[in-house]
Amino acid sequence: MKFIGAHVSVAGGVEEAPINAHTIGADAFALFTKNQRQWFCKPLTEENINQFKANCAKFDLKPEYILPHDSYLINLGHPEEEGLAKSRKSFLEEMKRCEQLGLKLLNFHPGGTLGKISVEECLDRVAESINMALDKTEGVTAVIENTAGQGNNVGFAFWHLKRIIDGVEDKSRVGVCLDTCHTYTAGYDLVNDYDGVFGEFDEVVGFDYLRAMHLNDSKKELASRVDRHDSIGKGYIGFDFFARLMKDPRFDDMPLILETVEETLWPEEIAWLREQSLTIDK
Repeated sequence: MKFIGAHVSVAGGVEEAPINAHTIGADAFALFTKNQRQWFCKPLTEENINQFKANCAKFDLKPEYILPHDSYLINLGHPEEEGLAKSRKSFLEEMKRCEQLGLKLLNFHPGGTLGKISVEECLDRVAESINMALDKTEGVTAVIENTAGQGNNVGFAFWHLKRIIDGVEDKSRVGVCLDTCHTYTAGYDLVNDYDGVFGEFDEVVGFDYLRAMHLNDSKKELASRVDRHDSIGKGYIGFDFFARLMKDPRFDDMPLILETVEETLWPEEIAWLREQSLTIDK
């Protein structure tokens, strides 16, 4: 079964996110547990936590299909000690917030070299950062999101994801979120080589590590290395790819999250994706 949703607002508190997800017809959702453009924030209150859990239960939104995302400021592969230490502290705080909310996943961008260290060294720092956070938390899986490869960002090649995973000590608490826009603009031709791309992912990383997907069309061309999301069917990836993916059982039982650009279309996009998942090709 497919679990489909979008990255919803937490305006008014994290407890609003399940309500917003239900409103658009979602049975999965993503959220920020704090301001994504700040390093640190005030702690969650007991009221925040209890109401969030109550609203999830009210709308039958299970923790397995909720995909929180960390702050955009965090760079777990930062080349400088001060930036690395600040990123690690903030990431640990995010993991602990997930623990408090009873969530099982934390999605994050791996970071970048800033042009100051090698890709390999950056990836190894990311793995070390994950180990440090996992040692101080329980029950939350660190979910690495592949990137489009803009600037000095790492994580755009499947072997990057594999190298990070290889460096993580507790393999049961590390996974991957594949973003369709990022995958396409990083150079993996989802449109013309669906089987080849996912075959390569399975060979290099392994579907056992796939924990979630972001479903986004792309405003930019294949291998452009530019991260610009588009609404489903309106970009270079197109409807046919998403229809095929929704019928593919390898993507069952995980959060499939829209980060598309027109929020008003989310109910329509979710309904269309769900219809594809229930339609059998003749």
